[in-house]
Amino acid sequence: MMKPLLRWIVLLVAAVLALQLFFVARIAVMARLDPQSTAFQRSEAWRLQREKGRLPWRQRWVPYAQISDSLKQAVIASEDDGFSNHDGVDWDALEKAWQKNSRAEAQAAKAQVGRKPGSGSNKPASRAPKVVGGSTITQQLAKNLFLSGERTLLRKGQEFVLTMLLEALLDKQRILEIYLNSVEWGEGVFGAEAAAQHYFRKPAAALSAYEAARLAVMLPRPKYFEKLPNSSYLAERAQHIAARLGGAELP
Repeated sequence: MMKPLLRWIVLLVAAVLALQLFFVARIAVMARLDPQSTAFQRSEAWRLQREKGRLPWRQRWVPYAQISDSLKQAVIASEDDGFSNHDGVDWDALEKAWQKNSRAEAQAAKAQVGRKPGSGSNKPASRAPKVVGGSTITQQLAKNLFLSGERTLLRKGQEFVLTMLLEALLDKQRILEIYLNSVEWGEGVFGAEAAAQHYFRKPAAALSAYEAARLAVMLPRPKYFEKLPNSSYLAERAQHIAARLGGAELP
């Protein structure tokens, strides 16, 4: 009984190690070659093809030097202000996110308990608390490059390993270059160049501070903000980020 079990354990460990070696090789190649696509992009392409019967797709890779410094600074200021200095994981941001999520869950639970069953109230049930993430740019890139969108401990663990590999095998500038060229900025809109052309009819190198800030603010919910170009939140948050560009350290 023990021998078959031991054999399966050995095979499982070997498979996990082989997968990690595969990721190491893929990331090492990215030090020199630009990735053709990401797991997230392929998933989106399949969804768009299935739902729309066509593939509206905008993406054109541009070198790091051809992306406005304002956009680099805006993305760092908005998404990960410690990017140039951390080791891939911002532990302080993770702790703050965990505390905020815990408070939100506690408040939601308290509100639910306060509702009297059978009271006949027409008030809608409390919304699920908004989950705040603490993901760095490197973590987001690891997830987009290789992983599915499911939220499990196993997937989060693999994301952590990939984040460490990206930081070990690529420098910060290369990580930011790949991120800015592959991140989603709208339905079928990927990368800084496509986003700059789509929203402002200009190359990514020519973006102003405010335009760069608007793009950075869109990142957590790009498809949502694409449909709300006149959003007051988007405009106000962009002004706030534009004012912080000078404090964003570039790699």
